[in-house]
Amino acid sequence: MDQQNYNPTPQASGKAIASLVLGILSIVIPWIGFILGIIAIVLANKAFKEIAQYQLAGRGMAVAGLTTGIVGTAIYGLLLLFFIIGIAAIDGMYY
Repeated sequence: MDQQNYNPTPQASGKAIASLVLGILSIVIPWIGFILGIIAIVLANKAFKEIAQYQLAGRGMAVAGLTTGIVGTAIYGLLLLFFIIGIAAIDGMYY
C-alpha cells in the first residue's frame, strides 16, 4: 500500500471570520453598523498579524472583513453626519 503525503490545510483565523461577519452586519444593520464596522476593522488588523505570525489561513476573509467594515463605517458615518447637519439646520430655522 502506497503512503500518500499530504499537507493539511491550515486552520482559518477566528478573528478573520469574525471580522467578515461583523463587516457584513455593519452594512446590513442600521445605526449599530457604525460600531460593528469599527470592530470589524480592528479585528481584521489583528487577524492579519495573527495570520502572519502563526501561518493560518483566512487572509481573504480578513481582507473582505476590512473592506466591508470600512464600507459600513463610511455609510453610517455619513448618515450620522447628515442627520446632525439636518438637526442643526432645522434648529437654526427657528431663530
